[in-house]
Amino acid sequence: MSSEDFDLIENNNENNNENNNENNNEKVSVKKSTFNGLIIGLIVVIVVAAFFAGSYTSILNSNQISQEELDEAVAKLELKMLQNQLPTDQPKPPVKISVDNDPVIGNLDAPITIIEFSDFQCPFCARFHIQTLPLILDQYIEQGKVKLVFRDFPIQSIHPNAVPASVAAECANEQDKFKEMHDMLFDNQNEWNNQETADALSLFSQYATEIQLEQETFDSCLINGKYIEEIKHDLDDGRDYGVSGTPGFFIGNDEIGYVELKGAQPFDSFKKIIDTQLDK
Repeated sequence: MSSEDFDLIENNNENNNENNNENNNEKVSVKKSTFNGLIIGLIVVIVVAAFFAGSYTSILNSNQISQEELDEAVAKLELKMLQNQLPTDQPKPPVKISVDNDPVIGNLDAPITIIEFSDFQCPFCARFHIQTLPLILDQYIEQGKVKLVFRDFPIQSIHPNAVPASVAAECANEQDKFKEMHDMLFDNQNEWNNQETADALSLFSQYATEIQLEQETFDSCLINGKYIEEIKHDLDDGRDYGVSGTPGFFIGNDEIGYVELKGAQPFDSFKKIIDTQLDK
């Protein structure tokens, strides 16, 4: 919402206030009273939270809060709410992210890296794979400008087959066919998504056959959960970096840092960041 939109809202409110009858004023008064009550409750919550965070400062006096303090608190909260709704073009500052030793799609010497934290059972991750990644591959990865590092972030609580799928991809990577398995898993997500885990594992074994992996080696790796600890390490790192959902991306390199991009964003969102970084 633009600043002009806010100005328009404020002017409309003023005109409406001038035309309100007594009944409307009473309704507004009740609503404001209710709102003030919510604010008092919010202030108490903030105070308690601040106390346990070690930064408590008293704003309550003798278990009461004055009308002046309440009005000030309401004004500050309304301003904060307004600021939170305003659009911002300010990017987050670059952060340091480890690529670890995870599978790479593209030229290892590419100047820009996209680190993706992803879940093979996540529908939004599949959307990125189907809609956006092909454009990134065509315009950047296959040109040697960008490489994609895939780090596992399986959300097991809602995606029970996500960890086995990650293991399958890691096992394929062991035979230098990560991308082939990566593509099979996302392209066929609807096939194994709602299967019992045992049936999903059987499908993953079939995918290994289709991409011509050494079958016995792959099946042993898959059934024994060889890369569970590696997957857990990725998950822990992602949480440390503030990843709370999938897909999550960090774009950059160790020299300039990484810019975070959340969710299955359109290609233009990636292009804007990558082009800026390539120009540095």
